[in-house]
Amino acid sequence: MSGHTEMSGRARASSGAAPRATASRATESRTAESRTAESRSGASQATASATARAADRPAASPHNMACYVYGIVPEDVEISPDAVGVGDPPNQIKIVRHGEIAALISDVDVNRPLGRAQDLVAHEELLDAAATEVPVLPLRFGAVLTTPDAVVEELLTPHHDQFASALQQIEGRVQYVVKARYAERPILMAVLAENVEARRLRDRIRDLPEDATRPERIRLGEVITQVIEVKREADTQRLVDRFASCTAAANIREPTHERDAAHVAFLVETDRVPDVERTLDELRHDWSDLVEVRVLGPMALYDFVTTG
Repeated sequence: MSGHTEMSGRARASSGAAPRATASRATESRTAESRTAESRSGASQATASATARAADRPAASPHNMACYVYGIVPEDVEISPDAVGVGDPPNQIKIVRHGEIAALISDVDVNRPLGRAQDLVAHEELLDAAATEVPVLPLRFGAVLTTPDAVVEELLTPHHDQFASALQQIEGRVQYVVKARYAERPILMAVLAENVEARRLRDRIRDLPEDATRPERIRLGEVITQVIEVKREADTQRLVDRFASCTAAANIREPTHERDAAHVAFLVETDRVPDVERTLDELRHDWSDLVEVRVLGPMALYDFVTTG
């Protein structure tokens, strides 16, 4: 997740240095009523609109280029002209529209391998910046199709209603990831204070050579791991409960380090972000020197949608 903004203090929304948005609504004053009226305006207008959309579609790429798809957004989204994505140099972001939805795409050289670290960072940074402004259904690892027309025919058309419904459901929501990790010395001291076997093993090996006490050292490591696992389960649930009143959903992630105390993604209504920030401050105060708390976000809803 190296592409996400990582903060040791408050969430990015209040950091005073939020990144420039890559996507925005085409017309802020456009109301739900006007959109409904447009959708019912008759077959002639629909035909004209389809013709206009076809003209608006990005031109087909050269023979050695394909379309890299980042995610799905509402059709009325416009892209910042200097927004870029994967590639070396990075390629300009374009938009392909179909009905009520659109895809964020860029050209990609089919002869250049994808999946490099800089590609993953660019992919996530684009989606996360867009998610601060508009609803986004992220494709976690991207998708490559041959042409803009193929994006419409193979992705947007068959999944149009599903994507449109999902975009409505996630409007005004973002994701935050809270990652807590035990500080090394404090957690070891806590394990020794609580566990009789750990103390006994520690005392046995204290002044003896490593080779002479290998079984005891292995067993001590196992005991410490087991105690931390029990603590992790309890602290993860404590974290989820702590944020329950200010978040819409939670997804518990697998630990990525032996000293992880909790790793949880939260679905957050944008108007509840101040409550999340306040809860984070309280959590850091309560856990003090025992646990380091880091926050990633706001970001696209990687843990709460299944686009791909």
